[in-house]
Amino acid sequence: MGRRLAASVHVTHPETREALILQPGDEPDEALTAVITNPAAWEPDEDEDGDPDAGTTDSEAKAKAKPRSQPRKQADE
Repeated sequence: MGRRLAASVHVTHPETREALILQPGDEPDEALTAVITNPAAWEPDEDEDGDPDAGTTDSEAKAKAKPRSQPRKQADE
């Protein structure tokens, strides 16, 4: 199974020079995959178990995590 698009993409096929609009969920062939360079156009990669964060380093996982809110300190009176 190839990579799946997460967003609509306008591309020119590198072999036929045909203007194409690919839709979210499409799995383009290798020739088109090579010309789609914006990482935001692709759905997250999944490992064999279906985990989209598999292969992510700890620092990348921390960057993706939502920041925790810190409780406010009470002012001393």
